[in-house]
Amino acid sequence: MPEARLSRVSSQRFLPAFKAIAVALCATAFLLPGAQAAKKEKPAAAKAAVAKKAKGPVPVEVKRNAASSKTAAVAKRGGRAEKAERAEKVVRGGRNVVATIHKKNGKTVVAVQRRSVVRVVEAPPRQSFGQMAGLHGTEDALDLKSSVALVIDQDTHEVLFSKNDHAVLPIASLTKLMTGLLISEAHLPNDELITITQDDVDTEKRSSSRLTVGTTLSRGELLHLALMSSENRAAHALGRTYPGGLTTFVSIMNAKAKMLGMKDTRYVEPTGLSSRNQSSAQDLALLVNAAYADATVRSLSTSPEYQVEVGNRVLQFNTTNRLVKSPDWEIGVQKTGYISEAGQCLVMQARVAGRKLIMVFLDSAGKFSRIADAERVRRWVEATHSVGSPAASSRNAAYQVAG
Repeated sequence: MPEARLSRVSSQRFLPAFKAIAVALCATAFLLPGAQAAKKEKPAAAKAAVAKKAKGPVPVEVKRNAASSKTAAVAKRGGRAEKAERAEKVVRGGRNVVATIHKKNGKTVVAVQRRSVVRVVEAPPRQSFGQMAGLHGTEDALDLKSSVALVIDQDTHEVLFSKNDHAVLPIASLTKLMTGLLISEAHLPNDELITITQDDVDTEKRSSSRLTVGTTLSRGELLHLALMSSENRAAHALGRTYPGGLTTFVSIMNAKAKMLGMKDTRYVEPTGLSSRNQSSAQDLALLVNAAYADATVRSLSTSPEYQVEVGNRVLQFNTTNRLVKSPDWEIGVQKTGYISEAGQCLVMQARVAGRKLIMVFLDSAGKFSRIADAERVRRWVEATHSVGSPAASSRNAAYQVAG
């Protein structure tokens, strides 16, 4: 027993010495590569000095080359040393924290980096006036996506379908139907050349246009583009060059609306880009009826496509209403419109199931929903309101159309 205790005491006495030896061995292993590299560099430097004395003065260019080579060699060695020193370990501490561990000047360096997380939140789509007024909560038998709708027989003035038809809302480019009607009725020279100016550029919605400033087209061409492809600069230029100027033209727009019996309608400019251009479905039915009576408006608004020469280029324009090209439809006059405040809008005169109908769709929620609504109405009329079918229910009231 005493011998065993003595042996244990002796081993404990030498434990610090063992630790010191272990530390020394680790330091030697870490520093030895650097010392060996320095040792190798000294004979090389001495040899270079002897060679320099033997050869005499070295030309400047050679000196430069040698310096460059020396710099490159040092950089290379330094790069190796740095690379060896930069041997690092990456440790992740969660989703947003990364720790990098490497050795620098013989010391272990731990760099902790916290990543900033940027979350992009999309702004909610801007609501239309109809949505803000709660009109989309109104249910109807056809499940239309338009919050406002009106379908009437142009000849008998019978209301076949109505939904929020008294609501006064922005009408977007449906405005151009009044613009085109007034230009046509004014009988101004269609071949008169009009140049697009900076005044015609949209500063309210900043919408784009293929009619750049300086483009010169005839009044007839601009009227065609305004009614068929809803060209904003074309419509503005038509109003700006009207006798008396833009202010006079807008006042005539409002006077014409009053003359047609459009009691809820107001215009402030000729394109529809302003949300202050407002009307109701009942008023717009009166406008469609008046526009249908004008042969020029009928022809240009239902044109499927049109080409204009601008300088050395030929620009192709197409209708904004794809129903114009559909064999299922016989459309007499039409106009589409859209701004965020108005939603998707569409007015038409069309022959369906042997009846001449005026259709108004305002504030439709989706890009193609106004077209889908028109298709629903067409199928419904064909199924229930064809010529010779039983009369509409007593809920449908008579509706007078001016003209």
